[in-house]
Amino acid sequence: KSVGVILPAARNFNSGAAEIMEGVGGACDYKLSRSDDWVKCSVGEKFSVPGNSKFDIRVATGFAAYHYICHFA
Repeated sequence: KSVGVILPAARNFNSGAAEIMEGVGGACDYKLSRSDDWVKCSVGEKFSVPGNSKFDIRVATGFAAYHYICHFA
């Protein structure tokens, strides 16, 4: 497991192992590598990232930072 905070910004991450991102503060939008759709993730929600893939994540300017726990498979 790891923990982290994403301040208002847009980022792209590579994933070696499968991950489950669990929101514990704030909110974000994410887009998995094989999708064109942005999805919102808030406190208490999770999303899964396949292994050996990429995903985009963003927190809009003016919004609270997104706090997460990353569970590695």
